[in-house]
Amino acid sequence: MNFEIPARVEDFRVRIAGFVEREVLSLEADRASYDAHGNIALPLLETLRARARAEGLWCLQLKPETGGQGLGRMGMAVCYEEMNRSIFGPVVFNSAAPDDGNMMVLEKAATPAQKERWLKPIVDGAVRSSFAMTEPHPGGGSDPSMMLTTATRNGDRYIVRGRKWFITGAAEAKHFILVARTSDDPRRGLTAFLFDRDQPGWRIDRRIDIMGPEEHGGHCELVFDGLEIPAENMLLNEGDGLKITQMRLGPARLTHCMRWLGLSKRCVEIARTYAAERFAFGERLSKRESVQIKLGDLAMRIEIGRLLVMKAAWELDRGGFARKEVSMAKVQVANVLHDAADVAIQINGARGYSKDTVLEWIYRYARQARLVDGADEVHKMVLNRFLNEEGSGFWRWNVEDEG
Repeated sequence: MNFEIPARVEDFRVRIAGFVEREVLSLEADRASYDAHGNIALPLLETLRARARAEGLWCLQLKPETGGQGLGRMGMAVCYEEMNRSIFGPVVFNSAAPDDGNMMVLEKAATPAQKERWLKPIVDGAVRSSFAMTEPHPGGGSDPSMMLTTATRNGDRYIVRGRKWFITGAAEAKHFILVARTSDDPRRGLTAFLFDRDQPGWRIDRRIDIMGPEEHGGHCELVFDGLEIPAENMLLNEGDGLKITQMRLGPARLTHCMRWLGLSKRCVEIARTYAAERFAFGERLSKRESVQIKLGDLAMRIEIGRLLVMKAAWELDRGGFARKEVSMAKVQVANVLHDAADVAIQINGARGYSKDTVLEWIYRYARQARLVDGADEVHKMVLNRFLNEEGSGFWRWNVEDEG
């Protein structure tokens, strides 16, 4: 694995860093910049998005023919980290969840007609999207085989009945990807569909209040009581729903990590700045060994996370699945984000706990990181499964092809 990044990626990184510094960071301190749920206000967002698009910093993750720059996963890792120096950053560049993952899976799996109808408006920033998979107990969560929402074929349509919850972005979304059960086959029992907000037969039952700030559209509970979806709006084929979830969730877990590394570094940045300025008992906080140890430990753990993310990105770019690499990155980065926010608040004292900095925002947001897209424990079980299957080969090196 080559740890040098291409000059083109570095150019995008520098331009993104400049845009965030110039256009975005200062907005965090103005309460007028926020909506009622702790995210950037939509009118302000649209203004920033227009500027990002004008500077060629829009949808970098997609292929040029789709409207992006074709950076690949490794280039995305570099740029996403830079975007999320600000809590508002990724959504400005159309690189935030859930649109980010939805666009990438549609780019890969949709037919040309489906891309025109369902993908292009998301790429253009005209609509938002959502991915409806998770269900309340006893339905499917981390284990999709438990899914209870059904899609029953009736002629050229499927009739959907069931319930989903914690569906990110649903209140603002117009285009949805839905995963539902079409048979009892353990491997091919699920199917993915596309539907529009304005179709009858479903509703948002509630927007679920959460501990942290929310993505636009919140986290909602959806009820399906007869939604009719034309068979032409099926993604891939009947029974390919598990394939779609794997295609969607694996890379999405990694892009979360890319963004979380940017937030982790921001926490360290705020902590270092304050420690260098604040005097207590005759010396700067930055001179105290206890503070130096905390910051040094965070710097090391963030770098470990960056290496794990980049290794997973490299494996995806070369055509692999990177399942164990993504799981390791997910656990490492989710935990370091939480700890970086915690340490930064501790160093800042009451100031960190207040809304004078974004640390309390990041802290509330960070707690979900260990839950979303698979809890820590699930990913560690996955890693143990690989360990049992591979033994000492779990730590093997890839050997260069001499040909």
